[in-house]
Amino acid sequence: MKYSIILSFLAAPAFADCSVGTDYSEEIVQIVGQMQSAPDEGTARVLAGQMWDIWLDAPDELAQAMLDDGLALLQMGDHISSQAELGELISYCPEYPEGYNQRAFVAFLQGDYAAALADLNIAIALQPVHLGALTGKVLTLIALERRDEAQAVLRAALAINPWLSERALIDLAKRLSDAL
Repeated sequence: MKYSIILSFLAAPAFADCSVGTDYSEEIVQIVGQMQSAPDEGTARVLAGQMWDIWLDAPDELAQAMLDDGLALLQMGDHISSQAELGELISYCPEYPEGYNQRAFVAFLQGDYAAALADLNIAIALQPVHLGALTGKVLTLIALERRDEAQAVLRAALAINPWLSERALIDLAKRLSDAL
């Protein structure tokens, strides 16, 4: 991993611009349509996995190395280095939503909900059906005690995939408001 970090650093000047990458727009439309009519949670989970394959396919080799390194550092619990690597990815590929989504996740784990929300908003602006970013935004808004906004975002995510496990938060919010 440290070699790919060094390679990323050394190669960055040679690759001044991030490439556009594969256009998955048709596949995403198909997956969303299939999710919306999925007969059960298992089918929707398989489709969600296909979406994650798309989100995690970075635009070029350098961006992929940065993403992979950032995720590996995150798995090792090195949040600071992961956040820095993902920040480099965002600087290199500012139109790649997954860089923002993953950096938001690191910020969320660190309790920096404002930073997480800012990155999630960018990820969603770049890719409005990014379920990871949408559900991340729901959890971040809940952490910020902005429950009404969280419910609205959750409903938008459920319009894309009605089988999201986070759908239980709708019922929980209703029970909490009924109890008050």
